[in-house]
Amino acid sequence: MTVEHTHQHTHQHDHGHDQQAHGEGSNAWHWDERYRQSDRIWSGQPNRVLVEEAEGLVPGRALDLGCGEGADAVWLATKGWKVTATDLSAVAIERASGHAADAGVTVDFQRHDLDASFPDGEFDLITAMFFHSFVDLKREDILRRAAAALAPGGRLLIVSHAGFPDWHEGERPDVSFPTPDETVAELHLSADYEVLKAEEHAKEVFRPDGQRGVRHDSTVLVRRLSA
Repeated sequence: MTVEHTHQHTHQHDHGHDQQAHGEGSNAWHWDERYRQSDRIWSGQPNRVLVEEAEGLVPGRALDLGCGEGADAVWLATKGWKVTATDLSAVAIERASGHAADAGVTVDFQRHDLDASFPDGEFDLITAMFFHSFVDLKREDILRRAAAALAPGGRLLIVSHAGFPDWHEGERPDVSFPTPDETVAELHLSADYEVLKAEEHAKEVFRPDGQRGVRHDSTVLVRRLSA
């Protein structure tokens, strides 16, 4: 297994233009404060599953939901995708915009509270990487809206944590991790879609203390059938 750092997106981010993020309230404040804790929260590298699934695709329009500091969005843009990327946190959006500028690519960063607003248009690839949140998030509704925003032939890639890492201690009955099958069921897909992948996988990561650990993630990949 490839060893990865544990600093990856694990929440609803949103970035970008001076668009109104309706109803953001305290959720935006919490995420802004989370980002202000450090100059860099995540690894700065694109998600491994995204790279594996998107490497061979013909570039088109991509939407990154919860883009955080922008590593996935920037990587897609370097591969020729026309990328829209959203996050709730204005701090994250500003940081991601800087990373895109440093990489010499253009990304349309838009700030959205995805519970209330969603980017316009249809997309050939929509990603939701570790789309979890420590504040309220209507995850199922947002992912269903994402599936509806796929262009014919477009793909929705959802990568989630499948459980706590092996170094986690204590009980958290308030936290649940949907299985791949549960995620597919929550999408309420019609016959216009096909499920290409719904599986769990283990990966070796570096723990916060620098030692190696293991955590399990899940991948759901859905394609909208061509008209």
